[in-house]
Amino acid sequence: MLIDTSGLLCLHHRSEPLHDEACSAYGSASRRLIHNYVIAEFVALASARGLRRTASLAFASDLLETPDVELFWVDERLHRDAMSLLQRRRDKSYSLCDAVSFVAMHRAGIRDALSTDRHFEQEGFRRLLKPPALPK
Repeated sequence: MLIDTSGLLCLHHRSEPLHDEACSAYGSASRRLIHNYVIAEFVALASARGLRRTASLAFASDLLETPDVELFWVDERLHRDAMSLLQRRRDKSYSLCDAVSFVAMHRAGIRDALSTDRHFEQEGFRRLLKPPALPK
């Protein structure tokens, strides 16, 4: 599975509503991929949510060293391919980080994303973290 920013936040922050689901999916995954744009986006998101900076930075730094996760660095070709995908999907509100993830997932043959982001489903992937439906 690819670990997205929202999935990373759910793993890191115990008070996230889908923390337990994220931990379960992470634990049962046979392959875990993440790229450096997700880590950059996580640091910004954790800060915006007011999480303890020291803990968030330590968590992000640990990802660089853990053998449980395959970290790959976005190169120029992947960045350009993601930009091209964004140009083709102008009707969507995908972020550049999303587009990088989509291109990388296609290349790696990965279908699952540890994410709460519906954009993964819009692009044909399986989103592993779905927030509970709001009462009508």
